[in-house]
Amino acid sequence: MNARGYCLKERKLEGRIPDSFISDVLAKTDLIELIGARVNLKKSGSNHMGCCPFHQENTPSFSVSATKQLYHCFGCGVSGNAIGFLMEHDRLDFVSAIEELSARLGMEVPRDKKEAGPDNRPLYQLLANIQLFYQQQLINKDNQHAKDYLKNRGLTGEIVKQFAIGYAPESWDALTKAKGISQQACEQLVTTGMSIKKDQGGYYDRFRDRIMFPIIDRRGRTVGFGGRILTKGEPKYLNSPETPLFHKSREVYGLYQVLQTKQKLEHLLVVEGYMDVVGLAQFGIHYAVATLGTALTVDHLQLLFRHCNKLIFCFDGDKAGINAAWRALENSLGAIKNGRQMQFLFLPEGEDPDSMIRKESKEAFEVRVANAMPLSKYMQSHLSEQCDLSSVDGRSQLASLARPLLAKIQDEVYRDLLNQAFQKITGTVHKISPQSEADRPFSNSSDNQIPSVGYRSEFRGSGYKTPYKKFNKSPIRVQKAKPPSLMRQTIGRVLQDPESVKELEDWTWLESYQESGAQLLLQLLQKIKESPQITTAQLIEYWRDTSMYSHLMALVNWQNDLAMEDKRQELAPLFLRLQENAKKAKLQNLLQESKTRPLTTQEKQAIQQLLLETSKTSPK
Repeated sequence: MNARGYCLKERKLEGRIPDSFISDVLAKTDLIELIGARVNLKKSGSNHMGCCPFHQENTPSFSVSATKQLYHCFGCGVSGNAIGFLMEHDRLDFVSAIEELSARLGMEVPRDKKEAGPDNRPLYQLLANIQLFYQQQLINKDNQHAKDYLKNRGLTGEIVKQFAIGYAPESWDALTKAKGISQQACEQLVTTGMSIKKDQGGYYDRFRDRIMFPIIDRRGRTVGFGGRILTKGEPKYLNSPETPLFHKSREVYGLYQVLQTKQKLEHLLVVEGYMDVVGLAQFGIHYAVATLGTALTVDHLQLLFRHCNKLIFCFDGDKAGINAAWRALENSLGAIKNGRQMQFLFLPEGEDPDSMIRKESKEAFEVRVANAMPLSKYMQSHLSEQCDLSSVDGRSQLASLARPLLAKIQDEVYRDLLNQAFQKITGTVHKISPQSEADRPFSNSSDNQIPSVGYRSEFRGSGYKTPYKKFNKSPIRVQKAKPPSLMRQTIGRVLQDPESVKELEDWTWLESYQESGAQLLLQLLQKIKESPQITTAQLIEYWRDTSMYSHLMALVNWQNDLAMEDKRQELAPLFLRLQENAKKAKLQNLLQESKTRPLTTQEKQAIQQLLLETSKTSPK
């Protein structure tokens, strides 16, 4: 820490993510692609522009820079890099944002040797080994009936391999024998939910005589399994229990395979079963996922909306399917914002996506998908069916049913338009206010909570708090700021174009300069010297945990309308003026010192040299 209080905050926390890895992730992330999956961006000069996802606007003021790898809204002032965008838009904590970016790049987040939480890598490896074991059992000649089942369901060897489908033998101890019978191995099988401990001692396999579907997270790790029984018995489908690795309310089946196609997702089709996902993929529909035997949760929605702006829920047309669809609608209302859309597709009674696409064709099924019912229409239809709209009482009942549902919607424009649609039906006029933050179900997501010790927070320490902000729904009027000081202008130009620093010859004089911001500028220059290819986004990330971060972001966006060449030409003159100010300040200090004490010979020589240098630059 220097006298002015500017320093790079030391982040030597146990189990932290190395700064070098964070910088590497930012360097490899395409911010245009990341934000473009969530916001409609269009090329505008050297940048991309779109409507800001953090406040309501009609004229695009949200700018994304490919060169800086930063975004900035001229309307509400929000700025940041790829990490900041995921934290603010997807409401992730810092570590989750790093993991999300790493998963997109196929990178594994490293940990320092000292970790605050448990090391689950052996458990992941165990499940990977079990997945291979089940795949080997499927091709074992003793298990021909399992292969026959898959063939009868119309699955090809290629699709079976793509989804790593396997078979759990009809044995009580196949896994125990396969892994050996050491106490550690058996306990790990219990921890992962693959074996159950007997009351009287010993262990037995949870999955027996079942077709096995590995549940793979976005990072390609097997976290659990779903099993379909081959003989008569219940339950027909059995999932892994909740474990340290598997939380069914946070995972969806098939998302990993969808992401592996590297396609630009226009929408995701949310279906109900493993076979629906696999069957659709075999016919070329590679955008289907399934929840895992549980109703749609806020965490599911957060996860899916990170990858596209439209979800289409596909349900059977029977009573159970209709009930499931309505639960999905109720749970989804709080997630409607920033242009997100939800639609509902109901299949004929007795049909599911797998059977439907086999009866029709990919083209016919995609026509159904294209004609899916918008959430607004489904909501009006479902509620209207419960009321006698020919009577005053019935219309009043409809208004009463709709009001609490509309209040869950946080997107002001969408809520008002849907409210107007109901008013046309009921003949009532009623202003709908959104639920408060405290009452809002959507805000109860685990994504909004500060991670507990031992779960992700160990990377930054248990006291780390998610720094995302809540933004107003309407544009913020940004007051015109006074012109920045010379120091701030210089820091701003260094941040905006780190490459231009190579034109500066010497900055050692900053070490003794007492001007506010001098040590911050020195640290920036040293960082750039250490990493000459560093981008603006990488550079400011080193200050994320400091009080200077917001000030640096403001300087990054200062005079954002100037061409880069103009900014680059300004740096050297700014730096020279700053150096002249430093010389004058040093001269003034020495002259003041001479009034209180005798100066040394060296100090007197310094005064003579400074007088000579400053006189050359003084205006005539």
